[in-house]
Amino acid sequence: QVQLVESGGGLVQTGGSLRLSCVASGLTFSNYRMGWFRQAPGKERELVAGISRSGFRTFYSDSLKGRITISRDNIKNTVYLQMNSLKPEDTAVYLCASRPSSTEYIGRAPSEYDSWGQGTQVTVSS
Repeated sequence: QVQLVESGGGLVQTGGSLRLSCVASGLTFSNYRMGWFRQAPGKERELVAGISRSGFRTFYSDSLKGRITISRDNIKNTVYLQMNSLKPEDTAVYLCASRPSSTEYIGRAPSEYDSWGQGTQVTVSS
């Protein structure tokens, strides 16, 4: 009964910043790799960033790298996504995902994750 709850989305101006949070329950958080995905209207779900179970390894989408940072707190069972220099094209629903892992592997596709949150809306105004 893994449950993922995102928060921190909202309306921000171009160039602004947001910090998204995803609180996990029903799992041994330190045994799960985590990912952030986003889905805009009419577009497929795409990877934003991923982080390995210990937090030692991270992966970023090429289009977002340099503007975002993924991190996790295995005591608070929370994964974060810090987003800076936001652009209107970043507008989307941002979703948190998880999957148990026995290694430091980072999944890069939606099919590589088992559980999903409901998402938090990020809207960047021009």
